Amino acid sequence: MALLDSMTDAERDRAERVAAVLPALRAQAAPADAEGRFPVEHVARLRDAGLLGLVVPEEYGGLGGTLRDLAAATYSMGTACASTALAFFFHNTSASRGLLPLEAIKAGLFEADEIPTVQAFAEKVLTRMAGGVWLANFASESVKSAAANISISTTATRVDGGWLLNGEKSFGCATGVADYYLTTARLDGTDTAAGLATFFVPRDAAGVGERPTWDALGMRATANQGITLKDVFIPADEALTVPGAFVRMLQVSRGSFVGNQLAISAVYLGAAQSAYDAALAATTGKTFADTGRPVASSPMHQVLFGDMTERLETAYLWIRRQLELETSEPPLRTKDEVFRQWRMAKGSITEACFDVAVGALKCTGTSGTANSGVIARAVRDIAMSLVMTFPAERGRLEAANLVTTGAENALFANLAKDA
Repeated sequence: MALLDSMTDAERDRAERVAAVLPALRAQAAPADAEGRFPVEHVARLRDAGLLGLVVPEEYGGLGGTLRDLAAATYSMGTACASTALAFFFHNTSASRGLLPLEAIKAGLFEADEIPTVQAFAEKVLTRMAGGVWLANFASESVKSAAANISISTTATRVDGGWLLNGEKSFGCATGVADYYLTTARLDGTDTAAGLATFFVPRDAAGVGERPTWDALGMRATANQGITLKDVFIPADEALTVPGAFVRMLQVSRGSFVGNQLAISAVYLGAAQSAYDAALAATTGKTFADTGRPVASSPMHQVLFGDMTERLETAYLWIRRQLELETSEPPLRTKDEVFRQWRMAKGSITEACFDVAVGALKCTGTSGTANSGVIARAVRDIAMSLVMTFPAERGRLEAANLVTTGAENALFANLAKDA
C-alpha cells in the first residue's frame, strides 16, 4: 500500500476487500465520466464487499476500520475512479454522526434523560451503514457566510409526530443514488450551532427533489447536484434534535464534524498517483525515432519528472503526518494543534496533487488531453480540490490567525503578570 508504510493484519484484510473492487471501478471510470453518471452498479459491489460498513465498529456489524482504513480505501479507489472514491468518502463521513454522539455520551456530555434518544439515533446510523445502506451526507449549502465555511439555512419545523424540512442542499454526492440523505438542518427559531439537528431523509420521500445536473469543472460521475426539500415530513425517531447535540459532539472529535476530511485528500492523491504512473508509462514506453531512447530521457521530461516526483512526495508527507496526528494513541498534539495542522495540510496536499496532474499533461503533450484518458480526467478531477471546502489560502490564513492570536494572548498575559 503506497499510502500506509505498515499495516496490521486486520487492516490488510480490509485493504484486500478494497483491492477486489478496483478492477470494476477502473473499467467504469471513463464511460461514467463521459456520461456524467454515477455507476449505480458500484453500490452493490461495495455493499457485497462489506465496504459500506468499513469504519463502523464490529459491535454494530461493521468491519471495524479506522481513519487509516478509510484513507487507504479512498486513496486506492482514487487511483481507479476518483468520482466513486469521492462518493464513497461522503458515505463514510456519515459514520461521524454515529460515532461522535457515542463518544460524547462516554465523556459525560449528555444528561441522563437525553442519552436514550442520542444513543438510539447514533446506533441507527451505524447499524444501517453496516447493513449495506448507502447514506449521502448533506450539510453543504449554496448560502455563504463571512463568519463560517458552511452556513445552514435549511429549517426543521416541529409538527405532530415529527418535523417538516424545507431548504436546499448543494454539492452532496450520491443524489438519487443513496438510500437516505443524512441531512443537517436548523431547528426553526434558532440561529446558533446549538440549534443544528440531523435527519434521515429517505431518497424517495414526498417533497424531496433534485437540483439541476451540475455541469462543472471537476468530477463528473459523483451525482453531486444536491437536493431540494419542500415540506418533507420526517418522523421524530428518524431525527436527532436534542438541543446542543451538534456542539457537544464536536467537543470529542479530533478533526472536522464533517468526518475524517483527511480521507478526501487521499482521493486526490490517488488520482495524482494515477496520472503520474500514466505519464511515466507513456513516456518510457515510447521512443524517439532518431535515437531510439525513451521520450522520458529528454532534458525537458527529466525536469518535469523531477518536479512531479517532488510534488507527489510533498503530498504524501503532508497526508501521512496528518494521518499520524489524527490516529495516534495517545494523541501527539492537542485538538487545536491538529486542527491548525489540517487547515494547512489540506491546501498543501491538493495543490501538490494538481501540480502533478498538470506536469503529467505536459509530459504527454496533446495525446494526454483526450478526455477519455487518465491524465486529462485527473486534471479536471483534481482541479475541484483547489476550492472544495476551502482553498489553500483560507486554510493558511486561519492557521496564521491561530498562531498569532495565541502568541498575542500569551504576550498580554505575560505583560499583565509583569505589571
